[in-house]
Amino acid sequence: MPTILVLFGLKFRIYVRDHEPVHVHVLSNDGEAKFKVGDEIVLMNNKGMKPKDVKLAESIIEENKDIILTAWIKIYGK
Repeated sequence: MPTILVLFGLKFRIYVRDHEPVHVHVLSNDGEAKFKVGDEIVLMNNKGMKPKDVKLAESIIEENKDIILTAWIKIYGK
């Protein structure tokens, strides 16, 4: 499971045996959340992450969307 980014204590990962839609898993000390990455960033699932970390993760994903999409394509193709 490649870690794409590590910022502010959050780890952003794409699992290699995952599925569409394009999404990223974000791990914090408290839990994990999954975000769909497309025209909009959508929280798909939250398992214990604090609301402030969810908001932070969402903004980081928005700012680094190109990096995440490039990593997804590298793993899964277009």
